[in-house]
Amino acid sequence: MTEPPAAPLTEAPTGHAGHSVADFALSEETRRLISEGVPANTRRAYARQWATFTTWCAQRGRQALPATGQTLAEYTAHLCAAEQAPASIEQALAAVRTMHRLSGHTGQPATEAARLALRAYKRQRAEAGARGQREAPPITIDALRAMVTACDLDTPIGRRDRLLLVLGLALMGRRSELVALTHEDVREVDDGLEVTIRTSKTDKNSDGETIAIPRGSHPLTDPVAAWRDWLHVLDQAGHTTGRLLRRINRHGTIGPSLGADAVNTIVRDLAIRANVPSADTVTAHSLRAGGATVAYAAGVPVAVIAKHGRWAPTSPVVLRYIRAVDRWRDNAMRNVGL
Repeated sequence: MTEPPAAPLTEAPTGHAGHSVADFALSEETRRLISEGVPANTRRAYARQWATFTTWCAQRGRQALPATGQTLAEYTAHLCAAEQAPASIEQALAAVRTMHRLSGHTGQPATEAARLALRAYKRQRAEAGARGQREAPPITIDALRAMVTACDLDTPIGRRDRLLLVLGLALMGRRSELVALTHEDVREVDDGLEVTIRTSKTDKNSDGETIAIPRGSHPLTDPVAAWRDWLHVLDQAGHTTGRLLRRINRHGTIGPSLGADAVNTIVRDLAIRANVPSADTVTAHSLRAGGATVAYAAGVPVAVIAKHGRWAPTSPVVLRYIRAVDRWRDNAMRNVGL
């Protein structure tokens, strides 16, 4: 993250009688570990938001840390006037509060006024016909097979991309989880594959979890077949350890690990080549959303889906996928004779 106020503190906070300045000191190594306790993607996003906020404050003679509720409300209004997406504004507010917390400030800037301003902005956007937060469309099984068909399975790239697609949906995997997989994290068992996710967004202590992936019934999308085919490519190239999903150049040479941004590009390009509906809006998250959607449509309980996909048990994200299925399956107008 962008550097928070320097530690150790220059003076002991009030209300801590008996403590000295040393009691509130943090070494650089400790500060580094605290910072890295936040996921890397979140750190980068929050760092950008915090830098923008501090620059805005400096230009207007306002104090960024600690910030007042009025400053946060004015900043929110500024972002609204700039027609920022509501989700970006929510992230900006979260970044400011997080930086206050990590900097040792026990008090947080009041957000009520800022959130009221944001609520009014959302209403104005809705009344003006603006779309809400755009969500990646879920990949169905038919779409997945079409995308795998678009892969050239006679090439290393095609075999890698096939495994990426199949594991992405079957694991309900996040991009960060997929690119972090190593050769050793996947093993074949009698019933299919066991995939170890060493850390994830909801696994804040990095305890790790092993996800069971059953064998498939279709030769194109069978997870075991896709894994075996790609493993053969890696073994032939001498990559028997290390990252599972790797970059491949145009000559077919296998390189270092695949980046998270590259996963998005691969998935979208294959969706376009396969003529998947709304292909230009497909992202890697479409595989994760698709896994949850097809599982629920097949009758899998919500709690099982949430656990398999490493969502929090009450995650509103899972409920959104479920509602998308239910609005057609349990539609009030179905079979009424229209």
